[in-house]
Amino acid sequence: MNINSYKKQLEQMRKEKDDFFKFHPQSPIPPNQRKRFEGLDYYPVDTTLVFEAELHEHANKEIISIGDNLGKEQKYFRWGYFQFEINGDKVTLQVYKRDPKESHLWLPFKDQTNGKETYGAGRYMDLDEHNKTNGKWVIDFNFAYNPFCAYNENYVCPFIPPENWLQIKIQVGEKNFSFK
Repeated sequence: MNINSYKKQLEQMRKEKDDFFKFHPQSPIPPNQRKRFEGLDYYPVDTTLVFEAELHEHANKEIISIGDNLGKEQKYFRWGYFQFEINGDKVTLQVYKRDPKESHLWLPFKDQTNGKETYGAGRYMDLDEHNKTNGKWVIDFNFAYNPFCAYNENYVCPFIPPENWLQIKIQVGEKNFSFK
């Protein structure tokens, strides 16, 4: 991995997201607050929190209910899991799909930064087929993001299932949002 190229690509994606949040009609930032929006806060890029891991698909992809911020339930397929180590700690994270025909995986997680440095309810990552290399999935926590309900209570966001609550800090990706 060319670290300088990787960092530039990530910085460009972050700038595009800031522009979307500030100017796009579908931005989660309420229209009356967009003039005050100066961009999202991020941790510095850390390539030690990029992993290649095999997806262990569940033989029985059960449908589970995940509560959301409006007190309702959303249905997801519990698709599989990844196992890897972060600083010597073994981590297992479940991934989910709304529809078995989807090619992407949803990886929500909570960690020990939530409510302090990052959004209290947790963060998400989306993994697509382009996240694969040599048959393994690339899990890059630098892409961890806040759900839209972190910016606007009118958005519906599923909570993080307890099986994806980590007892370590993940200090990369998006930080907690506040107007500067």
